Amino acid sequence: MNSASPRHLAIRAPNWVGDLVMATPVLAAALADPRFERVSVLLRRPLGKVVEGIVAESSLIALDDAHAELEFLRREKPDAILLLSNSFGAAWRAFRAGVPIRAGSALSGRRMLLTHAVVPPSRDGRRVPIPTAHLLRDVAGLLGIAVPSLHPRLYVDAEARTHIRATLASLGLERGARFVVCSPGAAFGAAKLWPIERFAAALDALRERRGLAAVISGGPGEEPLMDAVAKASRTGALSLASTPRDLATLRALVAESSLMLVGDSGPRWYAAAFDVPCVCVMGPNFPELTATSLERASIVRVDDLECAPCLERVCPLGHHRCMTEIGVERVVAAAERLLDEVAACAAR
Repeated sequence: MNSASPRHLAIRAPNWVGDLVMATPVLAAALADPRFERVSVLLRRPLGKVVEGIVAESSLIALDDAHAELEFLRREKPDAILLLSNSFGAAWRAFRAGVPIRAGSALSGRRMLLTHAVVPPSRDGRRVPIPTAHLLRDVAGLLGIAVPSLHPRLYVDAEARTHIRATLASLGLERGARFVVCSPGAAFGAAKLWPIERFAAALDALRERRGLAAVISGGPGEEPLMDAVAKASRTGALSLASTPRDLATLRALVAESSLMLVGDSGPRWYAAAFDVPCVCVMGPNFPELTATSLERASIVRVDDLECAPCLERVCPLGHHRCMTEIGVERVVAAAERLLDEVAACAAR
């Protein structure tokens, strides 16, 4: 590409919340790159609320479906597209639209659709897991976009913080109280779910040992799960199931919290973005895929299972040992270590 010529860069953002948060350093670097006169960030409409304040509204292209994506590319004719989504469909649509430069990872069988590709390492014919954030940075490098830091960042304003505190107060949380936000769900599937009663027991222990109130959040459709954890709690955990929630209110909730307890799901990366200590209970996934921004994170998992990581949505063997063998005390101990480390840093 000729850096002196006018340039319109399209970026196809990831489809998962966690991956999108991990992509925020790439988005920020591309938007700040003076070589591009215009940068358009294409993403699924609900995900726009994740990057509010990070990506200007004028650069956000909210997509309702694949057809809208193809039509935008055909109509606006960007000079290049940065494919941060690893889907075959995203690359296929860019190819069909005739985008001259198509940069992305050579995953999902789409190498022939790309003009510039990062080929992840493999061993014995299988992909070697590398951190997603590293892969996103390498894809950006195909177009000469320098990403100085992989640490994700999200934005929340004072008004949003005040609003979430008012919501919590209406549910009975004392104003200014320190709390742990718990997100027990997992959009990926049942294999990532830690048992309800264990989440509740861990929240009770943190209340009794550390004085942290518990606030339970989740996405659309997770209301029964949220209420079930609250009901199983002995110390009055609060469920947000009856309150309006979206990916924007989650930003304020996490930013105001003192700790996050979560399964292996997207909200974990909200905690990383706001430097909130986070304990992640991980089951069937590769820990290497998310091995970044761990300064205030603790990953609790079973390390010696022959069947793990299986990457399946439902345990194919029926025993779900990767989650059921994670005890409450391990999770609570990990949380307490993080809280002690943060307190020690603050005292220096």
